[in-house]
Amino acid sequence: MENIVLTVHLIIAFCLIGVVLFQRSEGGGLGIGGGGGATSGRPAISALGKLTWLFGVAFVITSVTLTILAARNATGGSVLDGTDLTPPPTTTVPADDNLLPPTIGDAPLVPPRADD
Repeated sequence: MENIVLTVHLIIAFCLIGVVLFQRSEGGGLGIGGGGGATSGRPAISALGKLTWLFGVAFVITSVTLTILAARNATGGSVLDGTDLTPPPTTTVPADDNLLPPTIGDAPLVPPRADD
């Protein structure tokens, strides 16, 4: 059931993107500019506007349905509860200074020259 709703949701999302991209730009994004006032009326909604509303409502409905289905299938535990995690084995570090790099003396550490 969840896969079917997810597939329909993706199809609606692509249709919504396509319908929005086909619409004519009216300028004045976010309601800024474009004149207007009390004398200008809004034109009747076009077919693309109706499709946008339809796909938008369908998108919200499928989103809520997917949320409800995911919550119903969820368990109260964690993902890591089903795994058998054991701590890594502890290693002992030798007490002597064998871990230090060998000393060559007081000479500075430089790479060998190319002509050597």
